[in-house]
Amino acid sequence: MRACASAFLTTGEPLHVLVNNAGVVRSRGLTRQGFELMFGVNHLGHFALTQMLLGRLTESAPARVVTVSSDSHYSARGIDFEALRRPERGITGMHGYAVSKLCNVLFSQELARRTADTGVTTYALHPGVVASDIWRRVPWPVRPLMTRRMLTVDEGAATSLYCATSPDVAQDSGKFYDKCAERAPSRVATPELAAELWKRSDEWTAQWTALP
Repeated sequence: MRACASAFLTTGEPLHVLVNNAGVVRSRGLTRQGFELMFGVNHLGHFALTQMLLGRLTESAPARVVTVSSDSHYSARGIDFEALRRPERGITGMHGYAVSKLCNVLFSQELARRTADTGVTTYALHPGVVASDIWRRVPWPVRPLMTRRMLTVDEGAATSLYCATSPDVAQDSGKFYDKCAERAPSRVATPELAAELWKRSDEWTAQWTALP
């Protein structure tokens, strides 16, 4: 994230749209910094990159930050912050994934509150179930059968592009979208939990986001 942000900032180019779309699913382990792998990749990486580029986004306003979440976030009952420092223990790995996707929604909501009246707007979304490379760890005989009824990558990009470009949502910020339409997020996506996640994420990533 540091290398990416540094390389872009040195170009001097404006930044009007940032799409956070890196992700892993059904993965176990820890990041090099000691965080549960899906939380580290799916949330902390996005948080850190956005923080490092936020100044340029604000300078370039109007600008948008689009974070690809998932309807899996509805199955997360909250965030066990202690569990974020150990590997996923669930059998399927989907619990940790759901928590990381809830974090995407909370991040977008809190970022909206923090960038109010700056010309930067934020969006979280469910892209649909997409036959992307995120399923690469599924064994080959199963993978093509599992993905054949999923959306194509182009189809899965539709809501991201809508949030990034549509004039219909230009004045909205912090909302959740599905099929190019606003959708109510999980009831556990509260301002209080979003603020707590932001505080901890900021503390955990401070040493990475302090660019020279």
